[in-house]
Amino acid sequence: MDVLIHLFVGLHIIGIASLLGGFLTQMKAMGEGTARFSPAMLHGAFTMLVTGVILVGLNQADDQSVNNVKIGVKLALLIVILGLVYVKRDDEKVDKGLFGLVGLLTTANVFIAVLWT
Repeated sequence: MDVLIHLFVGLHIIGIASLLGGFLTQMKAMGEGTARFSPAMLHGAFTMLVTGVILVGLNQADDQSVNNVKIGVKLALLIVILGLVYVKRDDEKVDKGLFGLVGLLTTANVFIAVLWT
C-alpha cells in the first residue's frame, strides 16, 4: 500500500508543478496584461483533484489518520482554482487580479500541505 500511496503523492506533485509552473511562466505576460491560463494549468489542477481524492481514500483504507479539516480547506481552494481556470481557459487575456489570485491560491495550497500538521 505504501508504494501505491507514494506513487500518487508523486503524481500529485506533478499536478501542482504543472499548475504552478504554468502560472510562473506567465508572470511576465501578467505584468503586460496579456496572461492567459494554459492547458497545463487546467490539466495540473485536474490531476491534483483526482490524485488528492485517491490519496485520501488510500490513506483511510490503510488506517492512517486523515486531517479532514485540512483536506477540506485544500479541496475548497482547489475547487476555486479549478473553477477559475476552467471558466477562463479560452480567454485570450485574463485579468491581472484573477490570474494573480490563482497563483496566490496555488501557493497557499502548497504551504497548507507542507506546514499544517
